[in-house]
Amino acid sequence: MITGIIGRKLGMTQVFLEDGRVMPVTVIEAGPCSVTQKKGVQTDGYDAVQLGFDEAREGRTNKPMSGHFKKSGTQAFKVLREFRGDVSDMETGQKITVEMFAKGDKVDVVGTSKGKGFQGVMKRHNFVGGGATHGSMFHRAPGGIGSSAWPSRVWKNKRLPGHMGDARVTVKGLEVVDVRPQENVILVKGAVPGSPSGIVILNKA
Repeated sequence: MITGIIGRKLGMTQVFLEDGRVMPVTVIEAGPCSVTQKKGVQTDGYDAVQLGFDEAREGRTNKPMSGHFKKSGTQAFKVLREFRGDVSDMETGQKITVEMFAKGDKVDVVGTSKGKGFQGVMKRHNFVGGGATHGSMFHRAPGGIGSSAWPSRVWKNKRLPGHMGDARVTVKGLEVVDVRPQENVILVKGAVPGSPSGIVILNKA
C-alpha cells in the first residue's frame, strides 16, 4: 500500500486543544484520489501507482489524456501524481481517502512555494546591506562580486539578485492534529508551502 495522497491547501485556522492552548493548523482537502494507472517491475522497471485528484469536466481533456482515462476506466482528473511503493494489493479505479492518516501521525508535505518575483540580495539572501544615512552611497546593493585581474569573472554560486520562490518545497515531520473523513479534510500543525488552493502532496513521515 502506498503512503501518500494528493491534496489542496484550503488555508489556515486555529484549534483549541484539550488543555486550552491554541494551535495554528493548515486545512488540507486530501483526496479522494483514484488509481488511474498501475506500474510494475516487468513493464516499467519499478512498482508505482498513478493517482488522480480533482475531477475534470467532460470534454476538458485532450485526446491522449481522454484515452488514458478511458483505458483505466476512471473519471478524468486535473491533477496526476505518481507514488512508489508496494502496490501488489492495489487495482486501477481504487479510491484512496484521507482515512489512511490518523491523529498524531507525522507527515511530510510537498508543495510549490509562493512566487515572489525578482528580488534583491537583502530579501533573497538576507544580506545586511549598507548604512542608511550620513551620505552613504551603499544601501541595498550586493557589493563586490569578483576580482579584477584574476579570475576576471564572477565565481559560480555567487549569491546575487534573481527570481525568488515558486519552487518545490518539502516540509518534514508535521503533526496531524485532526482527520475528518466525511469532509475529506486533514488538519496539519503549522504552515505548509504555497498559496491557498495550491496542490500539495502528503506522505507519511
